[in-house]
Amino acid sequence: MALPVSAADKLSSAIQKTQAGLKPRRRGLWLTLAVALVVVLVSGGIAGYRLLFAPLYKTAFLIDAAGGDLPSVVGALTAVAGNSGERDSQSLRSFGGECGAEDNTARLVGFGTGNQEEIAEAARSVRQGAKATLQRGILEAVGDFTTPWALKARQVNRIIVVTRHGEDACDTDSAFVRAQIRDRVAAAGLKIEFRFVGYQVEDTRGLTDLAASLQTQEPAFATSPDELRRHLDWFANVEPVLRSSQSVVNVLNPAVEKLNTATTAIRNGRFDVADAALTDARDAVVDLEIEDLDSRTGSSAHAVRLRDKAVRLRTLQTEVVAAAGTLIGSARSGEDLTDPLAGYSRAADAYNAEAGTMTKALTDLRVLGPGGRR
Repeated sequence: MALPVSAADKLSSAIQKTQAGLKPRRRGLWLTLAVALVVVLVSGGIAGYRLLFAPLYKTAFLIDAAGGDLPSVVGALTAVAGNSGERDSQSLRSFGGECGAEDNTARLVGFGTGNQEEIAEAARSVRQGAKATLQRGILEAVGDFTTPWALKARQVNRIIVVTRHGEDACDTDSAFVRAQIRDRVAAAGLKIEFRFVGYQVEDTRGLTDLAASLQTQEPAFATSPDELRRHLDWFANVEPVLRSSQSVVNVLNPAVEKLNTATTAIRNGRFDVADAALTDARDAVVDLEIEDLDSRTGSSAHAVRLRDKAVRLRTLQTEVVAAAGTLIGSARSGEDLTDPLAGYSRAADAYNAEAGTMTKALTDLRVLGPGGRR
């Protein structure tokens, strides 16, 4: 039945109004979705950029400018900072001045890679301050890690403090000072390691107690410029070599040990256990650690030697994984296992021998550090 003209007109008008009302909402919905997609893509791009260019280490040098032999501190810092890894991001801050003064600590160089010469020049320009404002120096150094758009370290954030004073000169309540520092570190939301080098410190108890309260290594104390340089170089440049090398061993050794137990599982028909061990071994990746060692070979003989050993160990672990895969495949097919077992044993023996030499090299190097601990 046809509608009267007036009724048809009203119906057509109503439909047009309804469509007109929907279109802006649809456009608004699509606009919202487009904006959300752009935000996701940009955020993902920024996250990828930040990860790609993030330094392996972020090291803040904090030096005491309050009295004493400042030239020796500057000389040691200049030499040590110049031998850092290519991917290390470094900064420099000093402390020392009047209590309560705004300038009793100052950031001299912000975080960056390849800024060794800038750090050296800034260190040489430091002028001696009146009092050791150790607390404020450390608090502000922690804050330097949390500036807007700061790239987080992919491995380690750390503050290396070089001081000639065991305590803060402006606050005699040592417990309060330590609590303030702990609270600031917790508020930063980052894991920050501390290393303390005391130079010609008369009373070592305060600095030792501060290190203990921060649950870090005991301070290294030096009495001569040469000893100061050795300790500072150890923390800044040798310790990262040890850490990355030890990490290679800690990742690869357990994976190979699991494969060794997989041979017993194969004999018992437990292919699920063997497959799980093989998957874990394939997932044992040490590329980041070797990348860090690579970045240190330009200025460290220790890094060259241990990088070569780490690469060799990774290669041998890959061969063990391949031999284990062949062994599991042969067992699953019901083939004779004499040759696959012999091939696996040769690969495992070669890996274990190299792992032993690398462990010994790490032990020998560790003895050279402050305290000579194995």
